[in-house]
Amino acid sequence: MKATIKTQGRQFTVQEGDILFVNRYPETQNGDTVTIDTVLSVGEGSEVQFGQPTVEGASVTARILENKRGTKVVVFKKKRRKGYENKRGHRQELSVIKIESINN
Repeated sequence: MKATIKTQGRQFTVQEGDILFVNRYPETQNGDTVTIDTVLSVGEGSEVQFGQPTVEGASVTARILENKRGTKVVVFKKKRRKGYENKRGHRQELSVIKIESINN
């Protein structure tokens, strides 16, 4: 069974057993269980249910495998012949989650 969910500001189409990299869930540890209630569609084939905007009573259960930081993104700004250079870096906080069950 497939489901389209919205979590941490992004949409994903998932099945049981999928592993996703999402923005970090606040105040969670490795091994915690997260319930995602924002399910936009659920089902497969002719059995698909679409929500308006969400499917009532549907939820997805996921387990947090790891909280980590993403790769470094370097932001470099320069104005030529002016002596202006600005270099900054950013690492996004991520949660690695595994989809355990999809509930109608």
